[in-house]
Amino acid sequence: MLHYSVYKNEHSNEWVTLIHGAGGSSIIWYKQIKTYRKDFNVLCIDLRGHGGSEKVGWKKGDTFVQVSEDVVEVLNHLEIEKSHFVGISLGTIVVQTITRYHSDRVQSMILGGAVIQLDIRTKFLIALGHLFKYILPYIWLYKLFAWIIMPKQAHNESRHAFVEQAKRMCQKQFIRWFTLTKSLNPYLRNLQLDSKGVPTLFVMGEEDHLFLTSIKELVKKQSELKLACIKDSGHVCNIDQPKRFNKITLNFMKYPNTA
Repeated sequence: MLHYSVYKNEHSNEWVTLIHGAGGSSIIWYKQIKTYRKDFNVLCIDLRGHGGSEKVGWKKGDTFVQVSEDVVEVLNHLEIEKSHFVGISLGTIVVQTITRYHSDRVQSMILGGAVIQLDIRTKFLIALGHLFKYILPYIWLYKLFAWIIMPKQAHNESRHAFVEQAKRMCQKQFIRWFTLTKSLNPYLRNLQLDSKGVPTLFVMGEEDHLFLTSIKELVKKQSELKLACIKDSGHVCNIDQPKRFNKITLNFMKYPNTA
């Protein structure tokens, strides 16, 4: 089972589950836990290969479906019937996958720094990664990606946080996660077809130059989806601008049908 941490609020029976991105761990939510805990029970999960779940293995052919089922297993173990979900970066794909197959378990989903489409620049980066993933130490590639995705000085803290957490991964785990990107675009297109009626909010940094444009286009097409953009923030907006991120996301979780 995945490693997890629980922060209880004895005055609430509602839950919020936090899902980090590839290369990170549940530690990246350090600026959200205290705030969320005032109103919710908080569940932080380390995805397979990350943090305390570094020894959770893979089977040949495993996809984001199996990765999301790992999370559902934790919910079942803790007897959590329903939860709000907050994901960041590739963690948003896990959240959307859970919603696709277990929408009855999802009270609302908040997708920060969401990845819903790979543009030509991102495809080039991934192709470069696949070319060198068996040759170069993975942390070199990860540092390169972190600088390209979060290039500004204002992104220093979030870039540093992700690189430091990525250092805990082994090369084999990095390769397994990177392999999931091979057929990512077709999978992402299918995910966007139906949010299963679950209240959905995208929270994006205005400086998220690789992923924001595709989110704006999607929200224009599907009016039931909501979008909040945060100024002076990049891809990892929960670290770049935590006070603004917390205010927006808490309001949505409390009032998901009116936000």
